Amino acid sequence: MKTKILIIEDNDDIRESTAEILELAGYEVEAANNGKKGVELAFGCQPDLILCDIMMPELDGYGVLYLLNKNTLTAATPFMFLTAKSERLDFRKGMEMGADDYLTKPFDDVELLNAIESRLGKKEKQQAFYSKALQSIEQLAKHPASGVTELQQLIASRKVRHVKKRQVLYYDGDEPQGLYVILQGAIKTIKLANDGRELMTGIFKTEEYLGVAALLSGNNYSETAEATQDSMVCLLPKEGILPLINNYPDVGNQFIKILSNNVREKEEQLLELAYQSVRKRLAQTLVRLSKQAAPAAQFKASREELAAMAGMATETVSRTLTDFKEEGLIEKKGSLIHVLDLDRLLKMKN
Repeated sequence: MKTKILIIEDNDDIRESTAEILELAGYEVEAANNGKKGVELAFGCQPDLILCDIMMPELDGYGVLYLLNKNTLTAATPFMFLTAKSERLDFRKGMEMGADDYLTKPFDDVELLNAIESRLGKKEKQQAFYSKALQSIEQLAKHPASGVTELQQLIASRKVRHVKKRQVLYYDGDEPQGLYVILQGAIKTIKLANDGRELMTGIFKTEEYLGVAALLSGNNYSETAEATQDSMVCLLPKEGILPLINNYPDVGNQFIKILSNNVREKEEQLLELAYQSVRKRLAQTLVRLSKQAAPAAQFKASREELAAMAGMATETVSRTLTDFKEEGLIEKKGSLIHVLDLDRLLKMKN
């Protein structure tokens, strides 16, 4: 069976030429000349991938994506914008709403086909990563009405978003669109001081949830989230996750527990910044990272990341790491750190 692609584009020349390229490449193609027709066609033919312009009559690309995300038949369908716009805010808005990728017009045949093949390949891999996120949810299933089944279905119906290293997931002050589940990789949260220094307030890894505080409080994000490595995340929209939290005590209690742990970790971090020496602060940072990497006791962290987490200057981190290495507390090769003596780091004097 041929892979089916839906093109939603009001420009006749672009729509027809794109359809011709895809048909020659062996794809089955459906096409619509405005957003409203495109949504109706998507619900009817259920394509394997959707290419959609942003600026269109009757219903723009953002409206198309919003309606597709609300329908269980199309919520997980890979969605790519075709757009001549390149401003950061336009890209951010689309990605926050759940778009998988952008293809900037004008594009050639090779760019188009490579982008489609890449996106379809990623779709085939995404189910393997869902199982990891669901493992941490299964502990909620104390009884059939716990809400775990509904939460599993919500995650399984969502698309995987691929976030490149150093790519921002959201900015301080942005309005939350929902809750992020990290399926692979690592995302850090950061605050910028008045003097421009960066303070890392948290690091979130596979199977962890990001944005719990903003979701539960109803406030905008108070931190910026940025990928520390190539990552895969899934956005659970707030209109889907909030009813589960409100209606199922087991689900709500789980997220309250996650929020409480995050608050406790930040309180400990503030106490370290206020009262501990640089050696003690870096030792505590290494202990936290080592515990997260257990049982391997080794992890990757750059000097800049360690400085942001410990509230230190990068040069001070370098000197202190050298001291720790000479004292036999750690081994270090590039950004890979192996903790050799966790007990001595824990008992580091202030």
